[in-house]
Amino acid sequence: MEFPLKLWSHYVRLTARWPSIGSIAPFLPVIAAWWIISELQIFPRVFLPGPGEVMHSFRSLVYTGILPEYLQDSVVRLAVGTFWGVALGVPLGILVGLSPRAHRALWPLLLFFQAIGDIAWLPILVIWFGYGLVTMTVVIVYTVIFPVVLNTVLGVRSIPITMHRAALSLGASRARMVWEVILPGALPNIMTGLRNGLGYGWRALIATEIIVGTSGIGFLMFDARRAGSVVEILLGMIILGILWYIVDSWILAPVERATGQRWGLVTR
Repeated sequence: MEFPLKLWSHYVRLTARWPSIGSIAPFLPVIAAWWIISELQIFPRVFLPGPGEVMHSFRSLVYTGILPEYLQDSVVRLAVGTFWGVALGVPLGILVGLSPRAHRALWPLLLFFQAIGDIAWLPILVIWFGYGLVTMTVVIVYTVIFPVVLNTVLGVRSIPITMHRAALSLGASRARMVWEVILPGALPNIMTGLRNGLGYGWRALIATEIIVGTSGIGFLMFDARRAGSVVEILLGMIILGILWYIVDSWILAPVERATGQRWGLVTR
């Protein structure tokens, strides 16, 4: 009993000093179980390669330059689509949140088109734009914009009416009230919408690359499927999970918390 307690206390000290270790630790049992199952060959190696084979494939694809190029293509596509999704979604959300007329006219349309999945648009987008960046960008924008718009509307409508009246009583113009009251007040919800939209956009990008892509992580996995290489499929899945975990846990979540503490109703 003494040894496990010492081991646990040592682990607590390490995670207190290096918090990133605490993020890695939950994955260790999964990797160990994967290695044991593959070594026992409960499933044939061709169906379930071990961690060592996946690492070998990773080194090989990095050495040949294929993986860095495909990863760069996926990240650039996501960045471009997310930029336009936010650039269109935030002003639209502010308009719908502030204007009763805009809300009556646009809210039913938003709910209608939100119900149509992004992948459902792929056949017609391929006919319109072909197999290329435009089709993928439109899918990502379509996926990102709805969480951003809906959360922006929620943020705008959650601002107390007393803040509107206070700004008007101090002589604030319409534009200044939007910039100094509405936008900061809605920013925590906007960040939540951005975080959700990026998650949906990332999955939509991979699905689009699998169906219409000629490069990217999704295409890498689909191309491996055609070659019967389970190793590269597993590698693509692991890269997707690690990359999104880093973006969400180390970038988006801290920014969302800091935004809520700065402009939201959260105290430190």
